[in-house]
Amino acid sequence: MTCIAVDDEPLALELMETYISQVPGLELKETFTDAISAWGYLQRNPIDLIFLDIQMPDITGIQLARSLNRRQPMVIFTTAYSKYAVDGFNVDAVDYLLKPFEFSRFLEAIKKAKEYKDLHDAGANATEDPAIFVKSDYQNLRIGTKDILYIEGFDDYIRIHLDSGKSIFTLMSLKSIPEKLPENEFIRIHRSYIVSIRKIQRIYNQMVLLGEKELPIGKSYVDTVKSLLK
Repeated sequence: MTCIAVDDEPLALELMETYISQVPGLELKETFTDAISAWGYLQRNPIDLIFLDIQMPDITGIQLARSLNRRQPMVIFTTAYSKYAVDGFNVDAVDYLLKPFEFSRFLEAIKKAKEYKDLHDAGANATEDPAIFVKSDYQNLRIGTKDILYIEGFDDYIRIHLDSGKSIFTLMSLKSIPEKLPENEFIRIHRSYIVSIRKIQRIYNQMVLLGEKELPIGKSYVDTVKSLLK
């Protein structure tokens, strides 16, 4: 895996270089002391993983992670402040290393990143069965998109409802999940709901029927849903 490290503390970067050099298969491409320079590098160079400090001048690590496109690298946050943990997982971070951390804890984070990359690569190659990967209960779960009935959004997390009747909770906004879904297979019908187009059985009276589940169509989404009928 290729990686970069971003931290405004030179000593922290030196430690990261030392740790990275001891991991076979992990290649450090560059280090940066500010997020703006790292952002510019990422626009020109594909990278698998970023070790990213959060509390930095001008642009924070959280802001940098949010600014990256849908092909963004995996992120492992490295910070001295535990209060940012929720923000870190809100941007789909692989792990969160609280400074000072030992090499053994660093290796645990690398293992998570490797597992996540392997799962993602497997899903990208499985064109017959497209899937998304989400974090739930500190695990990376693979969910086949053909198994998704609808997705329900709450303030800080979403609930993915499956055909089987099971549901999966993950810390992610409803606004960000479409980036993970196959194009033209899902549609947002309400500020709180995204549904599988292939599972829609009926559209009537400002409602969508999915199996035995009825969901309301939001006023601002009526035209979008009506486009399915053309």
